[in-house]
Amino acid sequence: MIHSFQTSPAWRLFMVTILGFASGLPLALSGAALQTWLTIDNVKIETIGFFSLVGLPYTFKFLWAPLMDRFEPPFLGRRRGWLVIIQLALAASLALISNFKPIDQTEAVALVALLIAFLSASQDVVIDAYRTDVLLTTERGIGSSLSVFGYRMAMILSGGIALVWADTVSGNGWSWPQIYMIMATIMATLAVVTALFLPSVPKSNVAPTSNARNDVQGFFALLSAVVVGYLFTVKIVTPLCDALLQSLYSVTPENPAPTDLKKWIDLISLLIGLGFTIPLAWWTSRKAKFETLNTSLANYFTMKGAASILALIILYKLGDAFAGALTTPFLIKGVGFAQAEIGVVNKVIGIWLTILGAILGGILMVRLGLFRSLLLFGFLQMLSNLGFLMVANLGKDAWGSLALPPFDLWIVSLKEATNVDLLLVTAIGFENITGGMGTAAFVALLMALCNQKFTATQYALLSAFSAVGRVWVGPMAGVLATTVGWPTFFIFSTIAALPGLAMLVKLRSIINLLDAPKGPITADD
Repeated sequence: MIHSFQTSPAWRLFMVTILGFASGLPLALSGAALQTWLTIDNVKIETIGFFSLVGLPYTFKFLWAPLMDRFEPPFLGRRRGWLVIIQLALAASLALISNFKPIDQTEAVALVALLIAFLSASQDVVIDAYRTDVLLTTERGIGSSLSVFGYRMAMILSGGIALVWADTVSGNGWSWPQIYMIMATIMATLAVVTALFLPSVPKSNVAPTSNARNDVQGFFALLSAVVVGYLFTVKIVTPLCDALLQSLYSVTPENPAPTDLKKWIDLISLLIGLGFTIPLAWWTSRKAKFETLNTSLANYFTMKGAASILALIILYKLGDAFAGALTTPFLIKGVGFAQAEIGVVNKVIGIWLTILGAILGGILMVRLGLFRSLLLFGFLQMLSNLGFLMVANLGKDAWGSLALPPFDLWIVSLKEATNVDLLLVTAIGFENITGGMGTAAFVALLMALCNQKFTATQYALLSAFSAVGRVWVGPMAGVLATTVGWPTFFIFSTIAALPGLAMLVKLRSIINLLDAPKGPITADD
């Protein structure tokens, strides 16, 4: 009776929501919440800036994802065994960091924060794989939206409510060590829930067979290649590009290079470094016989239109990435909104609209299917950039303002009445709703593309490609905005969404097929 209940669709979706919460909880605890604790403990600002580097494991999680596909813990089955180990390790790490005083033990705090980020990124790898493994094709849309819902709720708790708990004036006045111990307890509880109630993956879902020793050696060889690529970029490419810039513009301390041009040079250096590192990593993994990674990649590229789909993954949210890279600077410096007003609209209103959008997107996907959802939600995402174009052209108070009264709800509160600009609310609200819808459909697409033997590896690699736009357009966006002005910048960001939609239409037949089979479509299907 219990077994049949745990394998029901409703229970699967409920546990996917719980895992979304588990995925989102540690993020702020090695990021925004940690920076707040460091600030309160009077750690130097320049030192706090270096703490942003502890987030690097989220970028490179695809390096060890193949090991989590290949090796299974000897208990609790595939995926679940890894999750319990990682969640218990996260709970222990959060408890450990609560014993340190940042101002006196800064290095120890940094090392434990790096461990938390590594474990959190590893948990994401397994959760993404598990969600893909257990959800049926018809459940992917609503499953991805519920996962986003759980993730956002956890971020509200660890990145928002935690700050209220720590506030000595209007909050609970709890110390940060107390808060981290609470988070450790929550994570330990999630590990128990995972162990006892998480449905197992299908019995047909088994680990790929390969030489274990080769996989371990291949992982360290691949890691070494990435380090070599990084050093090549920093020590050779960047200095050469800077020297070229100096020779062309006679740069001296008295006559520095134009800021905009230097940003372009830095971006070119980065792209050259990537152009060197990616082929080197690929060659190294083959020579070192990193079998699980190589087989996973080979399996993916048997799919029809595999390279075109990678392009779609990069391009689908490119317009959003351009606009989102500079939204806050635009609203503060470009238009003149106060920080408090932006905070109320973004954090109090916007995050709930994102959750609403994700849930709405999941519901609509059940009716529309994958392709039509991606097309509709992508088109709406594109239109959301025009809302910021209206703000840039019309300015503050164009539509008047609304007095938002004080409130105290379960998860958010506003202590004083605050005026919010109606055009700002409309632009940010529409952007958050459509962004949530687009995210739900996009996560469903990534799940549909994965072969269940290599889910952890393929999902980690595909999600790394999806981050290209979000991570790398920032420098270009800044240069573009200062060069052409805000209205033209938002027109450009709208146009930047068109290639992704065009690629989506081109791949319509392939994406429609993804709604039917369990795994990706191979050339023989």
